Amino acid sequence: MKTILSLMLAASVWAAVPSAEAIAYTVSINQFVEHPSLNEAVLGFKEQLAELGVEVTYNEHNAQADMPTVTQIVSQIIGEKPDLILAVATPSAQITAQRIKDTPILFTAVTDPLDARLVASLAEPGGNVSGTTDINPVAAQVDLIREIQPAAKRIGIIYNSGESNSLVQVELARNAAAASGLELIEAVTSDTAGVMAAAQSLVGNVDAIYLPTDNSVIASIEAVIKVGLDHKIPIYPADDSSVRKGGVAVLSISYYQLGRQTGAMAARILRDGVRPASIPVEEQTSFTLIVNPGAAESMGITIPESVLSRAQVTVQ
Repeated sequence: MKTILSLMLAASVWAAVPSAEAIAYTVSINQFVEHPSLNEAVLGFKEQLAELGVEVTYNEHNAQADMPTVTQIVSQIIGEKPDLILAVATPSAQITAQRIKDTPILFTAVTDPLDARLVASLAEPGGNVSGTTDINPVAAQVDLIREIQPAAKRIGIIYNSGESNSLVQVELARNAAAASGLELIEAVTSDTAGVMAAAQSLVGNVDAIYLPTDNSVIASIEAVIKVGLDHKIPIYPADDSSVRKGGVAVLSISYYQLGRQTGAMAARILRDGVRPASIPVEEQTSFTLIVNPGAAESMGITIPESVLSRAQVTVQ
């Protein structure tokens, strides 16, 4: 009996001792600008880590498309000494990777990691950087415009010439337009403040406007949509959130799912000790056709049944 009581007492004492706490990690986020697609990527990243049971404290920073602020944020992050850094969009990823070499960095919403000089190769990134690319099916998106507006001759494109991710997409759009017999009219801006003027410069010169996933342009999507509504020019953004805000249609990746992919990579680094150098860059291989018939009608066109019948999402 005495032995049994001793065992019971020992068991109660052992039960009173708290179990080892789960490791809590720190992740610093360097987001280039506030807009729905990038916000969705960050949300997906966080929710994926939470679902995997990885406990994280976040230090969140947003540069609001200001390059000097991006540099200041990187200096702050160095002082935070995080376990991992999430760099959201190409400009933030480039400056973060240039200045920080001793902390794992994951990027998301970067169009061309090779052109941005973030990785040595997509299969074997090398160094302390890997992540996910948001490269869009630009040629298929231009074909979609052609299918919706078969009589179109000239398509406008608005982009910030200072964003390398945009230059990659513009070149793809040039090739796609030429292959489809379309003339591409370019309107360039250097920041978000110039997006409205760039859109207005296309009025009377184009039959539609295509918007790449340019951070400056998408951050000012409302201004472009207004030009489209005022002048009956259909607007075709390359991201899903902008179609929901008033664009006509898109064959799009999911930024939320892109964020989840990046979150799964982060779990491998934080919990499993895998180095970014050995984690291949990931992209999405399936796309969602999203249409907004109401926006199309407001901009003077009707989406044909051949497109409506294929749409996975119809904005009401």
